[in-house]
Amino acid sequence: MIRHIFKYLIISFLAAPNISFSQTLKEDLKLKNKLQETLQGFNGDVGIYVRSLKTNKFVAINADTIFPTASMVKIPIMIGTFDKIQKGELKYDQEIVYKDSLDYDDGIVGSLKDGAKLPLNEVVFLMCSVSDNTGSLWLQALSGGGKRINAILDSLGFQSTRVNSRTPGREANRTKYGWGQTTPKEMADLLTMIRHGKIISPDASDRMYRNLGRQFWDGEGLSQIPEYIKTGTKHGAVNRSRSETVLVHAPHGEYVYSIITKNQKDESWTRKNEGYELLRKVSALLWNYYEPKSNWKPVEGYEKW
Repeated sequence: MIRHIFKYLIISFLAAPNISFSQTLKEDLKLKNKLQETLQGFNGDVGIYVRSLKTNKFVAINADTIFPTASMVKIPIMIGTFDKIQKGELKYDQEIVYKDSLDYDDGIVGSLKDGAKLPLNEVVFLMCSVSDNTGSLWLQALSGGGKRINAILDSLGFQSTRVNSRTPGREANRTKYGWGQTTPKEMADLLTMIRHGKIISPDASDRMYRNLGRQFWDGEGLSQIPEYIKTGTKHGAVNRSRSETVLVHAPHGEYVYSIITKNQKDESWTRKNEGYELLRKVSALLWNYYEPKSNWKPVEGYEKW
């Protein structure tokens, strides 16, 4: 067991060279036991990675297993877009023109008329906040495509996180994982690097993190955290997978976690979907674990909204 943990720590450190550690990483076995109890009976596969950014204590459960990103792939797409901006090939507030050929679904961007004009930063906002798919694919193309985004991820030390959709050579991966693929640990580390100003530049990271703090989809993990607590987050959902990666600015120390499911038996799209229920349970457990003296609870009747 000790050899396994030591090996995991070495691999973790090498896989994320741009993340600094103020203390030695140590697995939080108490929290791990609580999480394992919460996962019992779930009808599907689950991966979780949790780390206290104050103590660097972590929990890893299938944390290096590859899962679908679903809409969490929009974080890498945003990074690719900001890299283009940093290089002067795009401007954050430049006006771009929508074409009907871009239409993917009936989201906000996909509902625009051919020839409609809007600032690029508004498309980024829609991608991050309401998870607009047409806007996201538009930005993926403007950023140079999945192949270029994947090269950026590789340069940052992320070996499993990839864009698959509309990316030459990744058709088999798309069939298996969908739009993108990642691991819980890599997704948590990616969000942490943005938070710490380690992606592209401190100012680009700041702007990206602010975008991830304006989330429309707040009915799962975020519903179990006080509304006055700042978070940076992105969620994802497809038929057999539900996921969230969240960095919580808790009063007694920030913590980050990523939970991803796959092969879910429950493919429903109601609030009571087993995956959505798990996201809420894990978020509530973590909030109460890291803030044991907090007496905050979701307001009675919050489920109606």
